[in-house]
Amino acid sequence: MGCSCSKLTPCCWGSQFNATVLEAPDVENEEKNDLDLPPFRDFAFEQLRIATAGFAVENIVSEHGEKAPNVVYKGKLENHRRIAVKRFNRAAWPDARQFLDEARSVGQLRNNRLANLLGCCCEGDERLLVAEYMPNDTLAKHLFHWEAQPMKWPMRLRVVLHLAQALEYCTSKGRALYHDLNAYRILFDDDCNPRLSCFGLMKNSRDGKSYSTNLAFTPPEYLRTGRVTPESVIYSFGTLLLDLLSGKHIPPSHALDLIRDRNFLMLTDSCLEGQFSNDEGTELVRLASRCLQYEPRERPNAKSLVTALTSLQKETEVPSYVLMGIPHGDASSLQQLQLSPLGEACSRMDLTAIHEILEKTGYKDDEGTTNELSFQMWTDQMQETLNSKKKGDSAFRHKDFRAAIDCYSQFIDVGTMVSPTVFARRCLCYLMSEMPQQALNEAVQAQVVSPAWPTASYLQAAAYLTLGMENEAREALKDGSSLESRKTIAQSF
Repeated sequence: MGCSCSKLTPCCWGSQFNATVLEAPDVENEEKNDLDLPPFRDFAFEQLRIATAGFAVENIVSEHGEKAPNVVYKGKLENHRRIAVKRFNRAAWPDARQFLDEARSVGQLRNNRLANLLGCCCEGDERLLVAEYMPNDTLAKHLFHWEAQPMKWPMRLRVVLHLAQALEYCTSKGRALYHDLNAYRILFDDDCNPRLSCFGLMKNSRDGKSYSTNLAFTPPEYLRTGRVTPESVIYSFGTLLLDLLSGKHIPPSHALDLIRDRNFLMLTDSCLEGQFSNDEGTELVRLASRCLQYEPRERPNAKSLVTALTSLQKETEVPSYVLMGIPHGDASSLQQLQLSPLGEACSRMDLTAIHEILEKTGYKDDEGTTNELSFQMWTDQMQETLNSKKKGDSAFRHKDFRAAIDCYSQFIDVGTMVSPTVFARRCLCYLMSEMPQQALNEAVQAQVVSPAWPTASYLQAAAYLTLGMENEAREALKDGSSLESRKTIAQSF
């Protein structure tokens, strides 16, 4: 059936466009429950403030809206689990009970096709959601703004299958509505597998709009009624199929005109030439066309999309990170980072080099830390506190790390002055004393005090490596490298 040419041509597409019946028999959704995830829980606002280093600008992942944005931050919990925190505009959910009911309902979902919801926070006017952190960016980044290489055809097919499976799972659990499905809602996990953000399973606010994208991409029935339906989600899925086929964000009306005029070359990404057969391209265009039908009842359901897309998969045994060309948990991934001498030393766990660098740097990085002391604090006790720090510095310099820990602890416990450098030094002392968990806690405290300080991230990496947590160490090194780059750019102006 069809011709044997290796690339899509108009002569082939026309003969096959309506060849296959889309609706397929039901298949069992292969839900996997081996996820290492805790049950959904309520978080205190203070926990999330600490986890995001005070909602630091450096930890912003994305923002939505102009006047009153809902901001997503990356963060780290006390147990060092990395998280994404969505902080809603204060006017977003006035009814606390409604917000909690919605969040807890979404929080019952657990699937490896989702970036799952771990918890929420509802204190005063604050409304926050907490989800798994996905470190490898969005589909929009890899599809529209790629740097190293365009996304390969087998990976594009994997993305749409995983997305269809996520929607099928949510539908089976009574959560068929997804708000504003687009390329920014698809994220990539540690292994570069695509996952659907759980944030879209809730509205941006109780009375907020369900669609924030350009009206050209909004389902026609939503424009008429202002309501999102399961069929509206399928329409948005169709726009994503077009995105992946074309490598561009083409308005559905324009794409349908191209399909009707058989102008298929305008619809396909030139980067994909030779990567897929005529049958595969025809099927994907046919699926997109069915999803974009004007009448909602004429669109397919998620289960039939899974069936159709499963049969198209290629290179199924190849890991996603290989298809994406992204290094995965090995030395080469660290070699690509622009690390400072301290970052290099931490990546090698060269504690002697770290000690030399910290000793040479001294306390110059504390200059941005404010320490307000009242007149009453300039007492004998204050002098004693400062003496504790001086004794700690002397012990640190002479590599008497146990004594340094005791002296720095006396300084920190008084609490009248805050020094990220003291936390950093005590971190190294713990590493030298073979106490990596305590060292990690110190590095995290240094970052809470000074969120934009690369040293705190680098020292976390050294502690993670000592604990055997290589993925977390890699992310901490990436964070430190990013902060270092921003610092260099800022200093150049």
